[in-house]
Amino acid sequence: MFTLPLIFITGGVRSGKSHFAEKTAIEHYQTRSVQALRLIYIASGIALDREMEKRIRRHQADRQSHQIPWLTIEAPYKMVDSFQSLRDGDVVLWDCVTTWLTNAFYEGFDKGTPCVEQSGCLEEKLSVLKIAVRSLLDKNITLIVVSNELFDEPPYLNEEVELYRQMLGDLHQWFVLMADEAYEINYSIVKKWK
Repeated sequence: MFTLPLIFITGGVRSGKSHFAEKTAIEHYQTRSVQALRLIYIASGIALDREMEKRIRRHQADRQSHQIPWLTIEAPYKMVDSFQSLRDGDVVLWDCVTTWLTNAFYEGFDKGTPCVEQSGCLEEKLSVLKIAVRSLLDKNITLIVVSNELFDEPPYLNEEVELYRQMLGDLHQWFVLMADEAYEINYSIVKKWK
């Protein structure tokens, strides 16, 4: 048994990171020395407004334009469940950490108390996610993880926004530490950091 890579890709909104990630996933799918079984897209987005609906449709159209069969798994909350369905030989693109973390913050809002207001809730979600990602690293799976870069602006006065940025920053650092390769995309220009 051998391990395959974890690739972390970040960049600003509309920077070209999803296109780069899809292209990278397809290359891994087509050129692996061990036959790739499935090309999987794990989607964390939820269409709560028209803008998000448009973005989701655009991403779906982009994947279909490659004429390669993507299997899409919707995972706005329970990332671990989607990871458990993965098999040796899969090439997996998760888009994106930023959206998943937002969902994690506000999961439970419809029942009265979002996770961000429950003591230890977010820490537990992050811990479970990290354990699940580590478990994939010992399998014959290529995992490509996409996130957004939100750290070029000055600190916000809103405590919740700063908590989000801090948790996202910590999560980015962890992914880069675990990753075999790490990229930052700006204006469709790719910078390989690791």
